[in-house]
Order: sequence, then structure tokens, then C-alpha cells
Amino acid sequence: MDEWPSLPLDEWRKTCDTLHMYSQIAGKIRLALAPMEPQWANVPLYVTARGLTTSAIPCGNRNFSIEFDFVAHNVDIVVSDGKSRAIALADGKSVADFYAEMMDAMLAYD
Repeated sequence: MDEWPSLPLDEWRKTCDTLHMYSQIAGKIRLALAPMEPQWANVPLYVTARGLTTSAIPCGNRNFSIEFDFVAHNVDIVVSDGKSRAIALADGKSVADFYAEMMDAMLAYD
């Protein structure tokens, strides 16, 4: 690949703003559950080949991660016991609807 594709912000500003708020929800979940580390090292999202991930978050006797898969247009919640759940990243989905789906998905593992 000789050069990166053009990505004019004006053309995807709404998507950028929505993704920012969606990722804040994942970050707040991680902040609430992961043990505190120096310089807030417990809260960043990490870049993967397909998007972003929280990496492992401890929760009781299990761990889980929240993975934004921009190729499949999903947010995957993957649990160390083999369970997983996908939330679609759909056009027009409000932040409130995404939050409700995330909370429903998280409570499904209780």
C-alpha cells in the first residue's frame, strides 16, 4: 500500500462522535471493574488488527474483554469461560440504545 486512504473528517464526523461516546461506555465499564493502576493504566483501549479492545477485565472468577470489531461492525463481549455476545454497530443507533444493549449484555453474564 503506497498511501493511506483519504478520511476527511467532515464526511464521518457523526460516526467519529458516536464512536467516541461508545468507547467511553466501554472505558467506564473497565474503570469500574479493573483494579486501579498507576497513571490510569487500567483504562485505555488498545488498537487491534480489527479495531479496539479493553484487554482482559477481571469480574469475579472470570475475565472478559470488550472488543470493537470495525471489520464485522460489532462490539463483542468475550468471556474467559467461552461465552460471547455481539452488539451490532448499526447506523442510526443512539448512544442511549447502545448503552442499554451493553448493560443487558453485561447482566446476561451475571
